[in-house]
Amino acid sequence: MSWILGRFAAFDTETTGVDVETDRIVTACVVQCGGGQPTAPTPWLSDAAGVEIPAAATAVHGITTGQARAEGAPAAEVIEQIVATLSQAVQDGIPLVIANARFDLSLLDREARRHGVQPLTDIVGDQLRVVDPFVLDKQVDRFRKGKRTLEALCAHYQVRLDRAHDAAADAIAAARVAWRIGTMHARLAEMSLDDLHQAQIGWAAEQAVSLQRHLRTKDPAAVVEGAWPLIPHQRGGDQS
Repeated sequence: MSWILGRFAAFDTETTGVDVETDRIVTACVVQCGGGQPTAPTPWLSDAAGVEIPAAATAVHGITTGQARAEGAPAAEVIEQIVATLSQAVQDGIPLVIANARFDLSLLDREARRHGVQPLTDIVGDQLRVVDPFVLDKQVDRFRKGKRTLEALCAHYQVRLDRAHDAAADAIAAARVAWRIGTMHARLAEMSLDDLHQAQIGWAAEQAVSLQRHLRTKDPAAVVEGAWPLIPHQRGGDQS
């Protein structure tokens, strides 16, 4: 059976910023969907360990520092639950669908280490299988002009996005985009999850090299991360 007909565990986070080493998860959601079964979202709101949420981040996802502290669960508890939920999905053979996986999974990894939670990859090892619509889209339509944000992909693939930058809405939209790409490209749908995961590692690295080459026409020092789906943890890095 093709992976596009099976169950997905779609994952998304909203955060204090875009630095996977220092920023924090504010909201997150894992949405189990597909496979002929009901859609089941599991959302979280974290107190972000008391870290101030910058106004720029609040402008994106709508969560203020006051709201996070008043309504959010302790950050360590949230991170432990997210890791446990994703680990169970992986161990059940369900692929994780994550738009821009290298960001969300790397940030979750650093949060886990920060709070003394066993990281996802330490639990599931080489069982991890990720479907990243960002990587798939760039592979199947390399020369399309315009933005490649989740909102742009939803518009391009005619996928409904109910509330952009809401973790639950973004997660289910990523699953819909991944499914749509798979239905449009038989060669992807025919790949096993093992082969698709390995292929995305190579595609993501190639895409990073191409983007870095382009950026260096204006900034010779530009660097684009090529690791996927997780940026390796550098021991001794800033985990404050």
